[in-house]
Amino acid sequence: MTITDRQRVVALVTAVTLVLMIFELVRRRRLREEYSWLWFLAAACVVVLALWDWLLGIVMRLIGAGLPVSALLFVAVLFLTLICIQYAVRISALSVQVKNLAQQVAILVSRLDDKNEEKK
Repeated sequence: MTITDRQRVVALVTAVTLVLMIFELVRRRRLREEYSWLWFLAAACVVVLALWDWLLGIVMRLIGAGLPVSALLFVAVLFLTLICIQYAVRISALSVQVKNLAQQVAILVSRLDDKNEEKK
């Protein structure tokens, strides 16, 4: 099974829209450059799978999908899962960093209070 011309156009328009949206978010500094590469990769995958039917057929056979849409949905879910894992790792690291900073601030405030008490 191959994708139709209409599906191909929708996929390409979606990919181009995604790229333009990511460029705009980076330009407005609402998305950091270090995260934008993931979304550019997603758009590139959509373009590749839309342009080369045989590659989508290979993906379909590998995962045992019956329809091209099922294979694309599987790839999309896999991508979103990987993004969630990356964000979870990042959030975990930031949580540790916030905890450490809060402890350091508490120590500094305590020292400052001790100094103020000595002055009185």
